[in-house]
Amino acid sequence: MSSDNEINDHAATEKGRRFFARPWAFLLGAPSLQFLPSEGPVEVAFAGRSNVGKSSLINALFGRKGLARTSNTPGRTQELNYFVPEDSGESVELAVVDMPGYGYAKAPKAQVEAWTRLVFSYLRGRSTLRRVFVLIDSRHGLKPNDIEVLDMLDAAAVSYQIVLTKIDKIKKPAFNKIEAATLTKISKRPAAHPDIISTSSEKNLGMDSLRREIADLA
Repeated sequence: MSSDNEINDHAATEKGRRFFARPWAFLLGAPSLQFLPSEGPVEVAFAGRSNVGKSSLINALFGRKGLARTSNTPGRTQELNYFVPEDSGESVELAVVDMPGYGYAKAPKAQVEAWTRLVFSYLRGRSTLRRVFVLIDSRHGLKPNDIEVLDMLDAAAVSYQIVLTKIDKIKKPAFNKIEAATLTKISKRPAAHPDIISTSSEKNLGMDSLRREIADLA
């Protein structure tokens, strides 16, 4: 006989699966705050260093290849890209926001400053933003640029959760070490969610957990 916890876990997983089983569509790309859609549905955003696998993870989340554009060129995404359920009509429950990647070394100073202004203004001024999922490459752990972004999120008082990516590309002992170190580093941060989600978009690992988390926020 299944326990209550197992039944609840299955129900939550199924809720997340159904939530993302619908077709999703690209809504718009906002290069500045004036182009953002009107506030309404709950928003969750994805942030991460360039080439951390953000676009690939978003495509795996939706179960669609090519919805979020992937590129080997760091810093290609320079807008806040919005995705919404395609069949939702006027009653959009949730929007997923793909934020510009950060940390690419060859970016001009003016471009980095513009990114910082756009992102920080969005984080501080978007009342419908419920959580930012910060993607960290599990092979490398938190880097100085990641810490700067966590500081920004803490300053903006925006809830965020760490998502470790590419866990299929690291051996278990090394992964355990990175995971433990990451948990220690976020344990005293005021806006950090205490749980880490570990994923591989290539192997479809951790997607159920991520979908559950997002569906619960909707």
